[in-house]
Amino acid sequence: MSMSGVFKAEKKDGTIYYRSSVTFKNKHISLGSYNTELAANRAYNRAKELLESDIKYSELSSAEILDEFARDKTIKFNKFISIINFRDNNIYIKNPIYICKRFFLYFYSPDHVYTFDIEDLFYYASHKIAKRGSHLFVADYGMQINLMTRYGIHSHAVVGRDYKFKNNDPYDFRYANIEVINKYVGVHKKETKSGTKYKAIILINGNFIIGTYDTEVEAAIAYNKACDMLKPVLKDRTFRQNIIDGLAPKDYARIYLTVDISDKIRALANSSIE
Repeated sequence: MSMSGVFKAEKKDGTIYYRSSVTFKNKHISLGSYNTELAANRAYNRAKELLESDIKYSELSSAEILDEFARDKTIKFNKFISIINFRDNNIYIKNPIYICKRFFLYFYSPDHVYTFDIEDLFYYASHKIAKRGSHLFVADYGMQINLMTRYGIHSHAVVGRDYKFKNNDPYDFRYANIEVINKYVGVHKKETKSGTKYKAIILINGNFIIGTYDTEVEAAIAYNKACDMLKPVLKDRTFRQNIIDGLAPKDYARIYLTVDISDKIRALANSSIE
C-alpha cells in the first residue's frame, strides 16, 4: 500500500519514481516528482500542514514568509508560495505570487522578492520572470521582453541617472516608487542656471554630444536623427532609436527637419570611421 499522496510511476527506461499531489478546495495540486516514496510523502504532508495551518501569511513580511519556507524545504519553493497564496486568497497561480491587499509579492527566489501593484497581477500571473545577469525578462509571444520597458525605462538605462526607486528598494516595482528621469535612449536631463535642459549623446567609441535642447522630445528626436545620419557610415552598428508616443507624425517630421545636430556628428556622418 502506497503512502498518502504518493503515486508510483515509471520512466521510459524503466526507472521507478514517485509523484506527489494534494487536493484542496476541489483543486488537484501536483507537488512534483521524487526519487523515493518517503520524499514524496514528506512533500504531501508538508503541503497538508500548510493548507491546514493557522498561520496568517497575509500578516507576515516577505522575510517572515521566507523563514517559514526555510523551516522545512520538503516541497519546492515555487509550490510553497503557490500553496499558501491559494489557501489565503482562493486563487491558484503557478507563478510564485502571494497576493496582499493593495500589492502582491513575486518570490523569484528566496533571495529576490519583488513587489508589484495589484493591477499588474494578471500580467505576472501569466508571465514568468527570468533573469540574465542583472536584467529581468519575461517571455512574451516568443520574445524576451526586458521588464524595465514596462515601466518606461529603456533597456540600457542606469539606475540613479536615468531612473530611481524613491524608497531606495530596487525590488519594489510599484509605479509610485519608480521615477523615470531620462526615458529616452541617449537623452540626459541636466539642470542649468537657465533651467532644465536635455543633452543628447551617442556612443561611438566614446560619447559624442549631439546637442543640448529645451525639451526631452527634441533631444530624443535629435538622437534618432543622428542615428540616421551615421547608419551609412557605421553599417555594422545596430542603432536603437526612440519611439515618441503621443506625437503626431507631422510634428515629429517638423522637429526632425529643424532640430540642430552638432558639427562633430555631421563631420562623422560625412567620413569613414575605422
